[in-house]
Amino acid sequence: MEFSTLLRGFILDNLAGFSYRNIPIFIFSFLVCAILAYILGQFYIRFGNSLSNRKVFAKNFMVLALTTMFIISVVKTSLALSLGLVGALSIVRFRSAIKEPEELTYLFLTIAIGLGCGAGLTILTILAFVGFITVIWFRSRAAKPLENQNLYLTISNGDGPIPELNQIVQILRSTLLAVKLKRTDETDKLLEASFVVEIEDFDQMEKMRYALKARYPFLNVSFMDTSRDF
Repeated sequence: MEFSTLLRGFILDNLAGFSYRNIPIFIFSFLVCAILAYILGQFYIRFGNSLSNRKVFAKNFMVLALTTMFIISVVKTSLALSLGLVGALSIVRFRSAIKEPEELTYLFLTIAIGLGCGAGLTILTILAFVGFITVIWFRSRAAKPLENQNLYLTISNGDGPIPELNQIVQILRSTLLAVKLKRTDETDKLLEASFVVEIEDFDQMEKMRYALKARYPFLNVSFMDTSRDF
């Protein structure tokens, strides 16, 4: 058998169920899928509330959407391939850490974009996407700005005498909006306590710090912001 005959048979087998007339439609859907996933990533960076690095997480949207589109474009032409996909997914486990429900929501939106474009429902996908981002935009505009701020507060005695935890809590409660003890470690020479505190403004934080320093001059005080990164 000649090589040209083998090559022709190989090409025909690979293009079985696929028409050359579908190539422009596939390219159009591919470009639309990439554009929509990019826009969704930008909306997530701008309007997301996740504490993680949203810019890094949003970079996965385009690849995920295009991968989903390609898989749907392949399996929709063959029942055997679709059954094989079910079997393949049953043994594949994705162990990426989803820290917040919002991240899972945006991942579902990304997959939905790939599904719609891969199934050939590009126009419907565009209309649904416009509705999604409109809802996200209005929800972000309607949300009230954060007036108060939550901080992680860590206190330790350093080189000074061991302070009394009850007195520290009383000072915090008298100067801050809310105080919640998260952890405390105590030895013969060291006391370290971690709190989640709520403050109204910077002046309130300074008032609390001065009150602690006045009672325990050698006290070490550190703060960590828990609000979202902009």
